[in-house]
Amino acid sequence: MGCFGFLKVMMFVFNGIIFLAGAAILGVGIWVKVDSGSILSFLGKIENAPAELSQVLNVGYLLIAIGALLVVIGFLGCCGAVKESKCMLLLFFIIILLVFIAEIAGAVVILVFRPLANELIQTLGTAAVQNIKSDYGKNPDITGLWNTTMDTLKCCGFCNSSDFVGSPYYVSHENQFPPQCCPGTNYPCNQTVADSVTSVTGCFPKIKQLIDDNTVVIVAVALGIAALEICAMVVSMILFCRVKSRSA
Repeated sequence: MGCFGFLKVMMFVFNGIIFLAGAAILGVGIWVKVDSGSILSFLGKIENAPAELSQVLNVGYLLIAIGALLVVIGFLGCCGAVKESKCMLLLFFIIILLVFIAEIAGAVVILVFRPLANELIQTLGTAAVQNIKSDYGKNPDITGLWNTTMDTLKCCGFCNSSDFVGSPYYVSHENQFPPQCCPGTNYPCNQTVADSVTSVTGCFPKIKQLIDDNTVVIVAVALGIAALEICAMVVSMILFCRVKSRSA
């Protein structure tokens, strides 16, 4: 197998994986939009939510768009390599290039407008706390969502246990917090006991800590994706030039 044949095989395998991943993401996106009982529907029930929060509900459309794009890229890469189609290879190169440019632009926007992101997070935090105080312990969907989140992340509330003060659960349980705020204790989970458990923090600080602790991994993955995109563009252009020279 010559160099040209090896590049064709690698192009086919690489884009075959992209095609399958895109199909999976596309399926998840369709499921999210079709399944009315999905977790995203809970977010739509948050009262007094800012306008920005409604954009979260469009994640299903985002998954569908990403999945469809990956399916198209994988199809063009596989068929372009197998059939040695100049049109498909060139179109594959253009799409990858546009995605690469969009990623760079997105990274620049995030760095430049980072203060705005912090303000958005604060606004979302206010809405989440209001949601707890108004619905936790009364709305079974909201209560279940928060319980699942706290059980999974081992956290309590959005910021801390004080988020539950005044909530329907807090009132109906004689000024007690959910048991997730006092793990490992045999006492009623009141303010004193919750404050003594220093190992449990709010869910937002816990998520922020996870992101900070894995910053190196996130950056490495981003750089790896960028490197793969560059390699894909180089290989597709090599195949394109080789096919063009053979057909000339």
